Amino acid sequence: MPENNQTNNSSVISLTVGILSLFIPFIGLILGIIGIVFSRKAVKQINQTNENGKGLATAGLICSIVGVILQLLMVLGYVAYFSVSTYTS
Repeated sequence: MPENNQTNNSSVISLTVGILSLFIPFIGLILGIIGIVFSRKAVKQINQTNENGKGLATAGLICSIVGVILQLLMVLGYVAYFSVSTYTS
């Protein structure tokens, strides 16, 4: 049985977008969601086609989830800051 040495493209995309979601403000929330979708898609494709890249997909999922959480906390921080600053004026 020949071994398939190709890496799944969706897993590479999920890792790339997941890393970007950590560093790009506001747009990172959307990128994180896209990274989660690509990661789930990659895992399903890897299980069907026996390609490489399951670790990349897992890392992309983790980075995307952390990115979404950080972006949500940042948005909540901005909302809290501006709501407090408008009442103290």
